Amino acid sequence: MLTSLSLRLRVFLMFLGMTAAVWVAIGLALYIGLGRAAETGVAGAFTFSGILLFFLSLAIFTGCWFLFDTNVAKPVERIAAAMRTRAHAGVEVSVDQNEARYLGDLGPAVAAVTGELSKASEDAEGIVAEETARLAAERAHLALLLTEIPVAIVLVSPTHQIMLYDGQAADVLKQVHVPRLSSSIYDYFAESELRPGFEQLTEARREVDVEVHGTKGNLSFQLRLKKLSEASGFMILIDSTNARIAPEAARPLIYDFDLTERDTEKAIENCSLSELSFTVFDTETTGLMPNKDDIVQIGAVRVVNGRMVPGERIDQLVNPGRPIPPASSKVHGISDTMVADAPQPLEAVADFHEFARESVIVAHNAPFDLAFLQKYGKVAGLEWPHPILDTVLLSAVVFGSNEVHTLDALCERLCIDIRPEVRHTALGDAEATAEALCKLLPILTSKGFETFGDVIQETRKHGRLLKDMN
Repeated sequence: MLTSLSLRLRVFLMFLGMTAAVWVAIGLALYIGLGRAAETGVAGAFTFSGILLFFLSLAIFTGCWFLFDTNVAKPVERIAAAMRTRAHAGVEVSVDQNEARYLGDLGPAVAAVTGELSKASEDAEGIVAEETARLAAERAHLALLLTEIPVAIVLVSPTHQIMLYDGQAADVLKQVHVPRLSSSIYDYFAESELRPGFEQLTEARREVDVEVHGTKGNLSFQLRLKKLSEASGFMILIDSTNARIAPEAARPLIYDFDLTERDTEKAIENCSLSELSFTVFDTETTGLMPNKDDIVQIGAVRVVNGRMVPGERIDQLVNPGRPIPPASSKVHGISDTMVADAPQPLEAVADFHEFARESVIVAHNAPFDLAFLQKYGKVAGLEWPHPILDTVLLSAVVFGSNEVHTLDALCERLCIDIRPEVRHTALGDAEATAEALCKLLPILTSKGFETFGDVIQETRKHGRLLKDMN
């Protein structure tokens, strides 16, 4: 019956009912108190009435608050979160009309707006589809041409961050470590040998040939350094004899030219979310006790400029040096046979540590996964100064702490499909978490949390959910 009334009338009736309940409580307290006057005296009767009135009023206001919170506040928060998700993450969401039944015309109005927005988006997508396809074809053609040239190409920013590499360069860099967009070129080539080459480049001398060693192993590389414009940085050409790429292998062109404008000296808390590089990871383990159990798989991907970087990932089985309990194998599908020839935890964690260098580490329920990394890092002498983001806490900031914040629930809200065959695999869960992060970042920015410091300050308000790892 109440759903047929206007929202303003319902609010008026609620306050009218609350006022009536208070007056009834006053009358009841006085009646009961006066009934005890003969035994306790007038003063005692009024004291008893006051105490009784306090508890009756507390019950009335608590009940009214509960009704308002359940039927107004929570639905409004959910509708606001759904609208932001639709507007900033491009997620098709619908408003639960039953949940919004006490909000008057708000639910139907929001449904109408989202419906029209969906139609507008479809029309816009149709208009730009042809142009997008053309640009994609041009990009693919450029990538093909670059990778057919018998040299590997890397572009670095004026601050020596990698901002482009082709398929052949990726293969060369992979001999040292997994290629990482936005990472320092000195993570791959010895700085003591490469930096002097950069310093020789001037307006008069725009090319220099140098021989440098890799930062890992006994590898040496013949490089040609070319100075571009001051804004563009440098081009590095690597002799094709260093590349070991198969003819049929995919040769992606990976780039982010926004890196030329990044201020690498800015404090992390002052960096905008779009300026940060993220390493999103997950682990599979022999059990749920970090002090007793061990890692059996590490999966990680990188997110730069709000998108996952193709090819920049870790998918590593780990030999825990002990039998994997059948109950754990039933969850993640990893058996003793699968990890027999895999690296030990210390080696795998060290590789991940290098992969995550100079980035923000992201995980879903980070305290659990980080506990394993820190355990092995302590043995290997590795420090973990990385800033940490937890998608559980980011979900609480966006959708409210009262919602369910499991990875499955978060992905369902963001319309992210996790294929059953990759769920509870380290890489599958890491990719799902990374997709969620990419959709959460613009929503966080729209809520006014533009810098890393803003986000951390807000996530700490939800500390009852998880421990802050920063």
